[in-house]
Parts: sequence; C-alpha cells; structure tokens
Amino acid sequence: EKQEVLSIKSKSAYMVDWNSGTPIFSQMENERLPIASMCKIMTLLLIFENVDNGNLTLDTLIPISQNASGMGGSQVFLESNAEYVASELIKSIVVASANDACVAMAEYLYGSEDLFVSQMNQKTKELSMNNTVFVNCTGLPCVGQYSCAKDVAIMFSELLKHKDYFAFSNVWMDEIHHPKDRITSISNTNKLIKFYDGCDSGKTGFTSEAGHCLCASAIRNGMRIVSVVISAPDSKTRFKEVSSMFNYAFANFQNKLVVDNDSPLDLVVNVEHGKKDTLQVVAETPVYIFASKKDKIAVEVDFEPNDLIKAPISKGELVGILKIYRDGTLISTVNVLSNEDVYKSTYFDYLKNVIDNWAL
Repeated sequence: EKQEVLSIKSKSAYMVDWNSGTPIFSQMENERLPIASMCKIMTLLLIFENVDNGNLTLDTLIPISQNASGMGGSQVFLESNAEYVASELIKSIVVASANDACVAMAEYLYGSEDLFVSQMNQKTKELSMNNTVFVNCTGLPCVGQYSCAKDVAIMFSELLKHKDYFAFSNVWMDEIHHPKDRITSISNTNKLIKFYDGCDSGKTGFTSEAGHCLCASAIRNGMRIVSVVISAPDSKTRFKEVSSMFNYAFANFQNKLVVDNDSPLDLVVNVEHGKKDTLQVVAETPVYIFASKKDKIAVEVDFEPNDLIKAPISKGELVGILKIYRDGTLISTVNVLSNEDVYKSTYFDYLKNVIDNWAL
C-alpha cells in the first residue's frame, strides 16, 4: 500500500530509514544504471575512512598532479604542481562536485586513481552493494560503471556515520583559494540544503546518459531519512521527487528511541568481590524502533547478564546483553557495558566491613 502514495517519474528510486535500515519506498531499486557524480559518495567514504584511521588529517597538504588538474567536467580549477589543504579539496568535492579534487585525493591516498578505484570496488563487496561497479572516482561517463538506487543509499548511509562529513555537507556557498590569490566561488549543487527543512547532506549527479540524479538525507525529530532518485527527466524533478519522498516519510512514520546509550540503564547489576556490590551499566548503542505513526508498539526489554561478573571490572567492559522484543519477536540485541571501574576488594576492605558491621 505504501508504494502507491508516491508517484515518481525518475527511472528508479529508493528511500530508507537511516537508523533501522527499514526501506520505506522502492521503485526499480536494483536496476543497474549510470549514476554520474553520485559515484563521489564512495570517493568521500574512503577519504573519511582514511581520516578516521589516522592516515589523513583535514590539514594534510595534498599535491596536485597535472593529471588531476586536467580533469574535465565539474571542477574548481586546481593549479597543477601546487598544494592544497585536504579540507579545501574535500569541500570542493562535497559542495561543488569537483572532479579535479577527487583525482588529487585518490592519487595522494593510494598512489593512482586506478588503485583508489580498486579500493572503491573492494568497499562495495564489504557493504554488499551487489549491483555496483566503479571504473573511476569521479562519475565521468565510462563504460562498465554502474550502480543502483539501493546501493547508492547503502554507501551514503555509511558516509553519514562520519561526523566530519557534515562540516562540509551543510555549506551553501563558499570560496576555494588558489595560489597567487586566485579565487573560485562554489555553491552547493544540492539545492535541498537551502530549501528543505531538515536536509543537511546529499550528492547530485548529472550526465546526459545518467540523467539527473540525487541522493539526499534529512532529519526531523531524531528520524533520519535517506532518499535516492536516478535518471529524473530534469533537475527540478529530482529535487521535487526527493522532497516529496521526505514529506511522505516524515508525515507517516516515526522513530521511537527504546534504548538510550547516553545515560546509564535502570538495572541492578551485581558484582562479586568488588569494592562496590553493584555496577552502573550503559547500552553500547541506542535502539530505535521505526514504525508507522498509526502503529501501537508493544516493546519488551530483557537483560541477560554474563554468567559471572566479578571485580576488577573496567569501564567499557562487556557485562551482558539487552534483548529487545517487539510484539513478542526479537528485533535487536545490544551489548551492555560497565559504565565505571570497579576495583577488587582487598583483605583490608573485608576487615573494614567486619568492623563496620560490629559497630552496629
């Protein structure tokens, strides 16, 4: 019944709740199609993974080869043989979809665009993106390069886990500074950043063979939605269709926080041989239940402690699991971690205990 509510002219479309991974709408979502610059989502994902693992900082100076500066299509006109800070190049990719910046980053991180692309294809396997093959890191037209709406949503959902990305994705207009005081003005190709309430990220794509493409994400009341359209007939349609997909999701669905990982759980967990008898615990990750606003949700949460919890225990140590049931069906399990250090009690602690009890 949910499919009929949306009429989408784009060749293929897919919408998913980010927290739970629940699909909300799909139309030819596995159809293999060219996706133009949406390929850069994977390029950015690899870049931010390199930031996370310490291989790259946002201040790293990146040299620009002649090959990189000579990339056609959308670009920020980087100067060859000059150096730019990584954050400027990332901003150029996120905001202006710059091909020259993509190739410069690829060459810096893996030595060549080809080696970077094989890493991109490696990542598709890890993420089970079964209908995607990359041939370059820019999305410039290339035989044998394709993806599908569902795979685009998968890689974009993964990119959204990197908080640094949002420092760039929200930029509406900015400037890239080149050597000799040359300046290139850039403005975000994703118009929804400015015109859709809650949209904070996205990637457009266009070539004559791919048509007009867009993958974007919006968040309201803690519910984040990812929507993708491939091959819209024109630019206006892609923005309109993704907006109407968002509207549909926010009007009809909600994300209920069932387990919060920001505050200690209301559980009594006993510790043996510790300076304390009980332990404060916290869930490792939050649990949201995605549901139609019409649905009444019956949720039960069950705690299973580890067999023997004895001191010493360090903060962050696994002490059990939570099982979350919806309408009697197990839907999620979450690790429960100690939220404090508990030291082993010593002979003197026992002695003090005995003396304290005598005092009574």
